[in-house]
Amino acid sequence: MMDLTLNIFFYSDIFSRKNFNEKTNKQTNKSNKEEMTQNKIVKKDKFDKNLQFNSCLGPVKNLEKYVKKEWWNQIFNSLYLKTDGDVVEDQRITSSEVDLFSGILTLDPQNNILDLCCGQGRHSLELAKRGFSHVTGLDRSRFLIQKARKNTKKEGLFAKFKEGDARNLPFPPDSFDVVMILGNSFGYFETIEEDLRVLKEIFKVLKPWGKILLDLTDGEYLRNNYQPRSWEWIDKNLFVCRERSLSLDLQRLISREVVNHVNKGVLVDQFYAERLYSKEKISDLLNKVGFSDIVDHGNISPNSMRNQDLGMMEKRIIVSANVKKEWTKILAKSKKEVKNIAVIMGDPSKADVLKPLMVFDDDDFYTIDQLKGALKKLDGYNFEYLTDHDSLYNDLIKMKGNIDYVLNLCDEGYYNRAQYELHVPALLEILKIPYTGSGPQCLAFCYDKSLIRGIAKEMNVPVPEAIYLRPEDKVFDLPLYFPVIVKPNFGDSSFGITQKCVANNGTELLSAITEIREKFVYNRSILVEQFLPGKDLTLAIIGNPPTEYTILPISEDDYSALPHDLPKICGYEAKWLPTSPYWNIKSRPAELSDEVIHVIESCSLRLFQRLECRDYARFDWRLDAEGNPKLLEVNPNPGWCWDGHLAKMANYANLSYKKMLRSILEAAEKRINRNNGSLKPPTVLPKKE
Repeated sequence: MMDLTLNIFFYSDIFSRKNFNEKTNKQTNKSNKEEMTQNKIVKKDKFDKNLQFNSCLGPVKNLEKYVKKEWWNQIFNSLYLKTDGDVVEDQRITSSEVDLFSGILTLDPQNNILDLCCGQGRHSLELAKRGFSHVTGLDRSRFLIQKARKNTKKEGLFAKFKEGDARNLPFPPDSFDVVMILGNSFGYFETIEEDLRVLKEIFKVLKPWGKILLDLTDGEYLRNNYQPRSWEWIDKNLFVCRERSLSLDLQRLISREVVNHVNKGVLVDQFYAERLYSKEKISDLLNKVGFSDIVDHGNISPNSMRNQDLGMMEKRIIVSANVKKEWTKILAKSKKEVKNIAVIMGDPSKADVLKPLMVFDDDDFYTIDQLKGALKKLDGYNFEYLTDHDSLYNDLIKMKGNIDYVLNLCDEGYYNRAQYELHVPALLEILKIPYTGSGPQCLAFCYDKSLIRGIAKEMNVPVPEAIYLRPEDKVFDLPLYFPVIVKPNFGDSSFGITQKCVANNGTELLSAITEIREKFVYNRSILVEQFLPGKDLTLAIIGNPPTEYTILPISEDDYSALPHDLPKICGYEAKWLPTSPYWNIKSRPAELSDEVIHVIESCSLRLFQRLECRDYARFDWRLDAEGNPKLLEVNPNPGWCWDGHLAKMANYANLSYKKMLRSILEAAEKRINRNNGSLKPPTVLPKKE
C-alpha cells in the first residue's frame, strides 16, 4: 500500500481536529444519526424540503446595479407563484378578464389564438373551458409551462403549451387570428429594440386582419405612484419584503424581493426590472411596426381578495390593434437535397484503456451496427464513417468541400484516449469543417471535475463537499463526514470508480485511493467527495439554449436489484463488467417534486450556456439526505449508444433512437446555419485601456 497519512476534520458547532481512531468514528456516527433525525423533521414539509437558502445583500443603494440582463430566466419558478402569481391566481379574476378580452376581440371558438408569455396558462385554460379548441400558450419559463401542461391534463382540457422566446417565435408566418400578451408580460427586456422585435414577430405570425391585444402596466401611473417599500405574509412560514426605485433614465421600475422563511432565513434576494410604457408610447411602438386601428380600451385593476401589494398589476392599460398586410408568399419547394455527413468514431484497431480487455469487443461492434442501422433510416442523409485515426487528418482534407458537416461521435477520444477527445473538434476547427457537438474548450473544461465544481459554485449551482488531492500529496486533511466517494479528477466512462471507492472510514479511504493509483494506473489528481445517499439522477438537453432546445425527462438509476451491502453507485462495474451485480442496474423515469425538477433543469440550462455546450449534453445529479439536488458531473457529447442514458431519456419523451439522432443532427444544422454555414467566430475581447 502507498505511504499515505490521513488527518480528519469533522463538522460540529465548530471545526475541531481529531486523530483517526475508534472514538472519533463513534462520535461521527452519533453526529450523523443526529443529522439524519433532523433531516426527517425537515422532510415533513414537502415545500420546505427543497428550498435553497441564500444570503441577503443587505442595504443596497442602487437597485438597478443588481438587475441581471435576462433576469426572467431565474425568477419564474415555484416561489413566483407564491409571492407574485398569487395576486391574480383567482378563478373569479381570470374569468372576468377573459370576459373583457373576448368582448374587445370578438373572439370566435374557431380562432387560432396565441397566448404569448402565458405563464402558468390561466387565460389559455379559461378559454379552453369555454370551448376554444385552438389555443396555444408560449412562455420562456419551463417551470410555468410544465405547470400549465399538468393543469390541462388534470382538468381534461385541450390547449397546447410550448417553451419559447417571444423574440424568436417558433411558428410560421400567418398562423394566428389573435395574439394576446396578458397579465403585464410585456416590457421585460433591457432595450426598447427588443420589445420592438417581439411586436415584429407577432406581426409576422398574425394572419391578415389578425388582432393583437396587450395588457400591460400603466407606466405613467406607476412612475408616480409606486410603493418604494412593502412587505406581506405569503403563508404561515413565508413572507416577502420589497423595495422599488426608478431606473436612472426613469424608463423602468426596478424591483427587489427578499423572500424569507420564518425559521430558515432568506430564501432568495432577487432583482428585476420592467419598462414603463404610457398609452401614447405603446401606441407609437405598435404604429412603428405597422399595426393599424390602434385602440385604447381604458384601465383595469385586479379585484384581488388578498388585499396585499399589487405591484406592477395595480393599474394596467388595455390596447388592441389590427394587422393589415398581404398573405406571405410561399416559395416553391426545391427538390430535397441529400446532406453528406462524415461520421467520426473511435478506432477499433487500437487499444482503449477504458475497456476491460482494452479492445473493442462484440458488444461494441453491435452498438456501432445499431447506430449505423438507425442513421441509414434517416431520409435526406448520406453517411460515411471515418474510424482510422492514423489517416483521419488526410481523409478529412480529401473530403472537405464534399461533406456538409461532421457528426462527431468520437467520445473515445483521438487514438481512443479520453484526454484527447477535444483533439477531434480542434482538428475540425483548424480545417474549418462544421461539426456536431461541443468544441474543444468545453470538452477541456468538463474533463476536469474539480474545475466544473468551481464554476458551478461560482454560479450558485449546488455541489457536494469535496477535497482535491494532487499526486504528490502524502498527508491530507478530510473536513468531511463519512461516507465519501473517491474518484479520479480526470476521466471518462466511470474510469476508476468501483464499489471500493465508497469509503466509510479512514482505512477504506486510503485503500480506495491506493486502488485507483495502482489498479487503474492513475497518477493524476483525485477528488474525495461527500457521498450522497439520495436518488441518482441524470438529465439531458438536446438543442441550443436559450431558444431552440428540448429537456428530456429526468432519469433515475434503479438500485432495487443490487444487494443491500453494496454501495448504490453506477460506476465502472455497471458499464463494463457483465458478471458484476452492478450490471443489473436499470433506469426509470424519476419521480421528483416540482421544486427539485426546477432546480435541476434551471441549473443544467445555465451550465449548458456557461460552458458553451452545443447540440446535446447530459448532467449527472444526486440528492442528499434531505432531498436537495447536487451536481456531480457535466457530460458534453455524452454517450450516443442505443441503450445508453441519453437514448433511455429520449424514449421517456417518446423519441425513438432514430428520432433522437435526427434531433441532434437538426440542432447542429440550425446552429451551423445561424453562423452562415461556418464555425462560430472566436470571441474578440476588448482591449485594455
